[in-house]
Amino acid sequence: MQLQKETHTSRFESEHQQALVNVLYTFNWCNDKLKGLITPYDITTQQFNILRILRGQFPNPSTINLLKSRMLDKMCDASRIVDRLVQKDLVVKEPNLTDKRSVNILISQKGLNLLKKMDDEISISNIVAPNLTESEAIQLNELLDKMRG
Repeated sequence: MQLQKETHTSRFESEHQQALVNVLYTFNWCNDKLKGLITPYDITTQQFNILRILRGQFPNPSTINLLKSRMLDKMCDASRIVDRLVQKDLVVKEPNLTDKRSVNILISQKGLNLLKKMDDEISISNIVAPNLTESEAIQLNELLDKMRG
């Protein structure tokens, strides 16, 4: 009933349709909450995603293809996002010595420092933790994994 009220929808054609709309609506709700948390740090959610991937790879370099494969938003332009992060000195691009067509991408010390500061000041878990118990979060994860098959 809450979804119908929030989306101003009188009814859905099926429970399955409502579930899908609910997932999409909830994704946008979570994304808006995440944007609100990271906006003070002057980065976008896509930039945040790339920085976290690069931190996970550190000290090993990444490539654009690796970033694309691991990004949550598969439709974004990873090259453009990396270039913006380079302009902000959060990421460094270096030539790949073994493959001249490829570029090594590394998170910079400034990028590591930014993520450390964000880790200390905000918790993205707090977006859902007030509304779900840990066992409910486990159940939700299992259901979402099952939905994707």
